[in-house]
Amino acid sequence: MTKVMQGVRVLEVAQFTFVPAAGGILADWGADVIKVEHPVRGDTQRGFLNMGGVTLDPLRHTLVEHPNRGKRSVGIDVSTPEGQQVLYELAKTADVFLTNYLPQVRQKNKFDVEHIRAINPDIIYARGSALGDKGPEREVGGFDGTCFWARSGIAHAMTPEEMPGPLGQGIPAFGDSIGGMFIAGGISSALYHREKTGEAVELDVSLLSTAWWASGAVIAQGMETGILTRNAMPHSGGGAKNPFMGNYWTSDGGTINLCIVSPTGLIRDTFEHIGRPDAADDPRFKDVPSLIENAAAASGILAGAFAAQPFAYWRQHLKTMRGQWAPVQSLIDLTTDEQAVANDMIIEVEGADGGAPLRLVRGPVQFNHEPLVTTRAPQASEHTELVLMELGMEWDRIEALKNAGAIA
Repeated sequence: MTKVMQGVRVLEVAQFTFVPAAGGILADWGADVIKVEHPVRGDTQRGFLNMGGVTLDPLRHTLVEHPNRGKRSVGIDVSTPEGQQVLYELAKTADVFLTNYLPQVRQKNKFDVEHIRAINPDIIYARGSALGDKGPEREVGGFDGTCFWARSGIAHAMTPEEMPGPLGQGIPAFGDSIGGMFIAGGISSALYHREKTGEAVELDVSLLSTAWWASGAVIAQGMETGILTRNAMPHSGGGAKNPFMGNYWTSDGGTINLCIVSPTGLIRDTFEHIGRPDAADDPRFKDVPSLIENAAAASGILAGAFAAQPFAYWRQHLKTMRGQWAPVQSLIDLTTDEQAVANDMIIEVEGADGGAPLRLVRGPVQFNHEPLVTTRAPQASEHTELVLMELGMEWDRIEALKNAGAIA
């Protein structure tokens, strides 16, 4: 496997998913990512044993595995002077310092940018935050449910106006995982910049900015026109202006999404594929302006046609249609989608319990068409002695630090 980040060391002092996901991506790409965890409790997320009503096995903890695969874990109590000294010794060897702790915590425990740069002036200092590292709320924490989903406007935009309240996020660590990829990309750019200029930069990504970038096209539209669009209530049919864009319900309760953004040259082919070639000869749909003018009528024809056959029929039958479409699937459906499988979107790592391999999701970037090979997430403090001995630390000192509670 091509390891584009081989030789890069990342020192991660972070918890939960948002920033650790960046470390997980960099580990996927070959970086040596050392995860610093509390010597007693580890990453607080290890204690989250229920996700969406599903009980998680601590030795097969998918919410820990997803953002932490491929790393090594070192247990350090960074609130102690002895632990801080060990952290600094690790920082001397690192290219990147990665954290999502709040500014007041970084200051209290002496691992803010000025403390780490005093040890290693060439280190790239990367911060992930809820709301950004500037402004009156820089010391306020948050999760993707509060910042990426609720405050950003995404929950509002995704909720039909007719509903009594906003939709819940539904997918745990949704914004966290997206934002982690942004941080990994920013770190990659910072490493390139340092290589070319010698300058080590600080970088920031927030959950709020992640959401706004993801929603940037419609936000720009709103700022320009004062008009913001929201999701409509679910129905079988197309758009008010383009009937070839919408969700159509099948006879057995499935849904086919049509996304023919520009129907030019595709009107006849589309009607023929749904079994209504007569509609292609209807003067109401002779060209795109006519189709738009009579969108409601065309939508009715399409809805009736799709309702006449089951989901499996349409999924096979539409493969030769020239316009864009997709089956509406569940997240679990995707695990058996032949296209997803062919593109190595699922990876396997060993289980910490010695049982069957855990299946995880590959990051969105693939190099040279090669499948990702990585290791499971570490158990808390699993690699403390190994990593510290690599630094040249004597065993007597390691034992003394353990006895003092500074490391585990």
